[in-house]
Amino acid sequence: MILEARGITHYYKHDLALDNVDFTAKKGEFIAIVGESGGGKSTLLSILSSLLRPTLGELFFEGKAYAQIKDIDAFRQKEIGFIFQFHYLIGYLTVLENIKLAAIDKKSPYIDTLFEQCGIEAIKDKYPDEISGGQRQRAAIVRALVNAPKIIFADEPTGNLDSHNSQNIYELFKSLSQSGTTIIIATHDRNVSAYTDKIIEVTDGKIL
Repeated sequence: MILEARGITHYYKHDLALDNVDFTAKKGEFIAIVGESGGGKSTLLSILSSLLRPTLGELFFEGKAYAQIKDIDAFRQKEIGFIFQFHYLIGYLTVLENIKLAAIDKKSPYIDTLFEQCGIEAIKDKYPDEISGGQRQRAAIVRALVNAPKIIFADEPTGNLDSHNSQNIYELFKSLSQSGTTIIIATHDRNVSAYTDKIIEVTDGKIL
């Protein structure tokens, strides 16, 4: 088991967002957390990815408790990739420069491999405002993968894309999971079920 959460409960002040949630993910699984806005899916994703500390509960990465990780920033950079609804590419940097900014090894040949794998090798020297929304999201995926993380977390990664580009992103996620990278996304798009290994539905802070 690469990731495990036990008894996750979270409050925003007095509002209960998650209620005693358990969660597990295996290496190479593609998991979607689905549900309506405000149901708790993004909160769960934030907690699983270490961006938010739960009010109660325990999280384990490859059997080691998150609480025992001394340098959480180094852990995130090495082990975890993040993709968000908005790509957050820096406008005055080229796509390649954006990727290298996130890379631990800025001269790694793996960067070129990722551009090819994600089908955007032709745009590496372009600026974000010179490429399409689908290409920008693929660039964000390359950035998330650049340090070869074991898990990718994505929050509404297709929220700003049309159905064609959304399908392309899901197919790319499926390919990545088949190569051994665990993919966990939060989305309201139930069409993702055609590509995932597992669907987790969160409603009113509980897993159905």
